[in-house]
Parts: sequence; structure tokens; C-alpha cells
Amino acid sequence: MKAYLISIGDELLSGQTVNTNAAYIGERLFQNQVEVLKTAVIGDNEESILAEFSDAINSADLIIVTGGLGPTHDDVTRKSVVKFFDSELILNNDVLMDITDLFTRRGREVTPSNKDQAFVPKICETIRNYSGTAPGYWILKDKKIFVVVPGVPHEMKEMMENFVMPRISNILGDEHRKSHTTNLLTTGIPESFLFEKLGSIEDLVKGGKMAFLPSQFGVKLRITSTGETEEEAKDKLIEIEQQIRSIAGRYIYGKNDETLESVIARLLIDRGLTVSVAESCTGGLISSRLTNVSGSSDYFQRGFITYSNGAKVELLHIDEDMINKYGAVSLDVARLMADGVRAVSGTDIGLAATGIMGPTGATQDKPVGLVYIGICDDKICTARKFKFGEDRLLNKDRTAQAALEMLRRNLLGIPYEE
Repeated sequence: MKAYLISIGDELLSGQTVNTNAAYIGERLFQNQVEVLKTAVIGDNEESILAEFSDAINSADLIIVTGGLGPTHDDVTRKSVVKFFDSELILNNDVLMDITDLFTRRGREVTPSNKDQAFVPKICETIRNYSGTAPGYWILKDKKIFVVVPGVPHEMKEMMENFVMPRISNILGDEHRKSHTTNLLTTGIPESFLFEKLGSIEDLVKGGKMAFLPSQFGVKLRITSTGETEEEAKDKLIEIEQQIRSIAGRYIYGKNDETLESVIARLLIDRGLTVSVAESCTGGLISSRLTNVSGSSDYFQRGFITYSNGAKVELLHIDEDMINKYGAVSLDVARLMADGVRAVSGTDIGLAATGIMGPTGATQDKPVGLVYIGICDDKICTARKFKFGEDRLLNKDRTAQAALEMLRRNLLGIPYEE
């Protein structure tokens, strides 16, 4: 099965909104062995939409359209669908009920423009929207599947997971199950270093495929295996994964949809340990990520944003002379921050970060991207030096990721390679 993705919205073309929908849908289709031929982004213009619909249906088996289903004048997708399929709008009472219930729960009156969204193309099977007002459309025409879902990400995801992907899986039947994919999530090693470490990729995957997908958080290894049967494909995938782990296992923190913070949460809970954090350069990002996980109150006790030197002295009880001697951005102060936050909070582990995020604040000896991360428990109290890039926001992400990875390694007893 070949797919064609169309994202509609002037805000996507102008860059005001990042097109995360296409990335999400593309990933979900890939996981189900559906090949995406093209991803197109077009504005809220009927003529452009119709032309793209025509190109898509002539080249793909599955067309998925997102966006342009709202209640305002510039939402023209529904009108374009009706025109393209030479259909008409009819009232769908189930959709009207969904809209009415939604507004009732929110204590609001249903507006005429929202009631109008209950009119759907006659040709479609509606996809119910339980968290918004615009329904989706499922259309089968000349053995082609044409799907339209809202552009609001959480509404789109709900429809994809609960309606669209199950339908596609059923249509594909057993054929796609002879191929299996998994993602190994690594951090703390650059893409080129990981590539060199793994050696010959062809020998490693044995007829399968591997893709290196880097980001500021690490490198995702997407591995796909195929076989004559589902069992054979699964066995091959397990074998490939085991070989990769034997080579680069210390850098692998999880699989597929896991996050570093969710992995750490399990480790802390399993061990009955607590952690506190002192942050300077990250401004609370490390604490935010640790508390992204439900139940984080079981292990996360306290977080301090000690941005100024005075805050480090007052809240973490660091000797001011030490800051004056070594500087706030230093190995010694990072270690003292971790030790201080652990002592003040009474936790098993203290984690700290201090650095220069840029673009200002650098000196000849301490450039932008210089970061020190400290960690202390009842056995060790240490800190490590990191050098990141020039971009302030990327540096914050990288620092938080490095701090969490340092915590993971501490919990598992995994040393760093020198």
C-alpha cells in the first residue's frame, strides 16, 4: 500500500505552525509497512486543494488529509471534498449530538457555525470526534481510501489511533505482519560515532533495514526485519537487537515510545529512591521532564532554579568563596550544587546543572555550550564536563538530556567511556 499525505493550512506554509501531524502520521504508517510516496503542504485555497487531491488519488492507494475542517470561513477542506467527489452535504445526527454534548460539558451554547460542522459529505463514513467539533471522513472510491481528519493534533491522533489505523491494519491483513519494526533509543553518542561503533550495517541487519534518526536528544535506530512468516520476522528482529545491544548497549536507554524520564521513573520507583534537582542554565527543564511522568511524586521531591550566585549560596548553602574561586560554571560548583540540593532536600540523589547557554555570557575560557552536570548519592559525589553547540534552546534540551542520562547511568551503574 502506498500513501500520500496532504496537510492543509496557510499557517503551515507561513511557518507559523510546525507541521507535526505529517511526521506523526508518516511514523504510524511506516510502523504498519505503508510506504509514504509524498507529503504535501498547501494553503487554504480550493483550487490548490482540488489539484492536490487529483495528484494524490492518481498516484496512491491511501490519501490522508489533515486540516481545514474548522468552523470559520478559511476552512475550505470540507467544501473541496464535496466538490472533488461530486457529492453533497447531509446532516449527521451523531455528529450534531457529539458537538452539543461537547459544548454542554464546557458550559457553552452551541454556535451556528459549529452546528454547521454536523453537515458532512454524503459519500463519507464519518469518524467521530470526541474531543472537538469537526468530524473526520472515511471515503472508499474506486479501491482508493481517502481519509480526512482535523488539523488539531490531539483530535487527529485520537482518530488515527481509534479508527484509521485499525481499519488500515484490517485491510492490509496478514501481509504486513511479515515485516516487523522497532526503534532503539540511544543518547550520549553522536550519530557518526554510533555508526562507526556498529561496524558493517549490512552484516548486522542480515537483509533487514536500519535508519539513523538523530535529534538533540540522541539517535533513534529504526530497525526493520522481514521473513517468510511473522515468527521469522520477529526472530530476526530480536537477533538484530541483541547484537546491537552487545555493541552499544550502554547508550541504549529505551525502545519505541519510551522516554528517558519514563525509564528513569521505573528505575527510581523499583529501587525506592528519591531525587532532587538544582538547575541554573536549564531554568527548570530537568525538573519539568522528571515530572512529565504520572506518579512522579513518588520519587521527585524538590527542584530549585538557582540561576544567580546568590540563589546558590542562599538555597543550596554553597560557600560563596568557592563560587568566586572556581566560577559558577565549573566542575566544582556543579558538584557542590548536587551535594547541596541532596542535603537540603533529604533525598537519596542530588542532580545539578550549570552552564553557558548563549549567545551571551561566554568568556575566552568558558565558551557558549560549556556545561557541567553534577550528581551525588550516598556513595559518590561527582561532576562531568560537556561541550554543546551555539544555539541556546538546543543547549537547554541537550543539557537536560545529558543530566537525565547521567542519572540513568548512576542508577544502573554504567560508567562513561573515557
